Amino acid sequence: MAKGGPRFGAGGNSDGFYAAGYKSSLAACEYLYGLGLDAYEYECTHGVRLSDAFCASVRKNAALLDFALSIHAPYYINLASADEAIRERSVGHLLRTLRAADKMGAQSVVFHSGAVGEQSREQATERAAALLEEIVRLAEREGLLQFVTLRPETMGKPGQLGTLGEVLRLCEVAESVRPAVDFAHIHALTGGGLKERRDFERLLGKIGRRLGEAALNSLHIHFSPIEYGRSGEMRHRNLSDKEFGPDFEPLAAILAEEGWQPTVICESSGEQDIDAAAYAGMYAAARQDLG
Repeated sequence: MAKGGPRFGAGGNSDGFYAAGYKSSLAACEYLYGLGLDAYEYECTHGVRLSDAFCASVRKNAALLDFALSIHAPYYINLASADEAIRERSVGHLLRTLRAADKMGAQSVVFHSGAVGEQSREQATERAAALLEEIVRLAEREGLLQFVTLRPETMGKPGQLGTLGEVLRLCEVAESVRPAVDFAHIHALTGGGLKERRDFERLLGKIGRRLGEAALNSLHIHFSPIEYGRSGEMRHRNLSDKEFGPDFEPLAAILAEEGWQPTVICESSGEQDIDAAAYAGMYAAARQDLG
C-alpha cells in the first residue's frame, strides 16, 4: 500500500480471527496487520461497555502498528424520533461512544441516524439535525470532538433515515460531522444502482459539492457485497459470493487517480478481513496502472 494512500481494514472480528485462536479484540490490530491491513472499526453496536483499561490497551496496540481506529455506535440510536425518552437515550449512546473513542484514540464514530416513521423524510431529517446540533454542543463542552469526527452512515432500507442527501444535511450541522458512506447500502437502496464508474463519480461529486474536497480526502467508507430485495438491504455478503455487488474496482480507480486518503472498512459477512485485503489489492493494482 502506498504511503499516504487509503487505509483498509475490517469492521469487527472475522471468522478467521477466531479460527486463528484469538479471543479478545485487543488482538484485532495485530491480526489485521498480519494481513497487510491498517484500519479497524470496533463495534459497539449493542451497547458501549468498555473499560478505561481496555480502551487504553487498544490505543497502545493501534499506535504501535500505525492503525486508524473507528467505533460503530449502538444500533439503538434514533435522532429522528419524536419520543423524548428515545431522543434522550440516543444522546446518551452517542456521548458514551464518543467518550470511548476519545480514550481509545479512534478518529471516527459511525452511527445510524434512526427511522423515518410516520413523519415526512424532511421532518425526520430536520428533527435529527436539531438533536445532532445539541449532541455536538454537549460533546464540545466535554472536549470530545478535538480529534474525533461524528459520522452518520448512509443506510440501505427505505424506512431508515440515511440517504446520501439526508446524511449530507446532517453533516452541515458542524465541521466535526462528516459522512460514513456505505456503498453497499446505497447499492441496495437504489436496487443495484452502483454498476459503473460514473455511478460512483456522481455520488462523490455530490459529497464534494456539499462538503468540499477535504471531506472527500478524509472520507470514511464502508464497502462489501450485499444482497438486496424490494425493501432494500437484506444481508451483507462476501466476495466469494460472486453474484453480489457492488464492485470495488471502479471506486479503487477513482481513489488512485484522485490521491485521496480515505479509510475503507470492509463489512463482509464473516470474511471482512479477507475481502478488505482484496480491496487493498485492487487499489494497489489501480495505482500500478497509473504508472
